[in-house]
Amino acid sequence: MKEKLANLAAGSPWVYRINTGSCNACDVEVATTVLCPRYDLSRFGVRIAGSPKHADIVVITGPVTERCKGAVLRILEQVPEPRVILTIGNCPASGNVYQGSYSLAGPVSEIIPVDVSVLGCPPSPWAIIDGVVKAKEIWKKKLGEIVNK
Repeated sequence: MKEKLANLAAGSPWVYRINTGSCNACDVEVATTVLCPRYDLSRFGVRIAGSPKHADIVVITGPVTERCKGAVLRILEQVPEPRVILTIGNCPASGNVYQGSYSLAGPVSEIIPVDVSVLGCPPSPWAIIDGVVKAKEIWKKKLGEIVNK
């Protein structure tokens, strides 16, 4: 019974997005990927979560600023386990053009564990889809590990 529920749940992870101070180029690509019928992200069973409490996958765009670091950590406390962190763009990975700025807290991976990074400035919709599919597979694996305990 537990395995059937896990398989059912694993088909439709909920995704919540956090913008941590980006230029919004990655956010435009994410919106295009999610909303444009050409890419149809919903065919992979992915749903958009309106609250971090309902999220399975958290998408982070932009470099983490000192000012929003605390908010990001508070939001992530609300996301239930198992969760997957997916960063989109070069900014969360390195700071990109903002690297070395006094206002950056550092790459996301130095603040929280990152499961999947989609690089690019901005990455293409196909790269974003690939990252979401990889995140979904990691989430399914984590969910299976919890069920099999």
